[in-house]
Amino acid sequence: MSLGNNLFKARRKKGLSQEDVADQLGVSRQTISKWETEETLPDIRQAKRLAVLYGLSLDELIDLDPDVQEIQTMIEKTSDEVTDKVDWTKAWSKKYPILAAYQNEVDIQPYVHGLTVLLERLQKEYEYNDLDAFLVLKDILAKVWKARKSAS
Repeated sequence: MSLGNNLFKARRKKGLSQEDVADQLGVSRQTISKWETEETLPDIRQAKRLAVLYGLSLDELIDLDPDVQEIQTMIEKTSDEVTDKVDWTKAWSKKYPILAAYQNEVDIQPYVHGLTVLLERLQKEYEYNDLDAFLVLKDILAKVWKARKSAS
């Protein structure tokens, strides 16, 4: 996606008009239009001001993916009480049917034991609480998955 398109989508997501943005940055509406169509591009200071105005880091603005941004916003806004009510296995098994199928196929006890050992090790070595140890282990598994995916 191009920077101009990212600027347009970020502005629209915030519900701002080109005039609104121009007023806040002290430039003309035409300047905002030219940035969004990439006839010209903002200098680094103006790009930083745009990022702040849109509630993004400069990196996020440059690499804006509205779908990812929307998911991140939803995660931030969702309370623990709501997430505790969600049957995540059921929800994800619609996309990944193996999550529903494996439970009748796999003897999970050896895996439970191995994972419990890893969790306890994280808790002992780094003094993590239960939740933090689970989150770290989940993140490690995600990194292993990405590495294996990119290697194939």
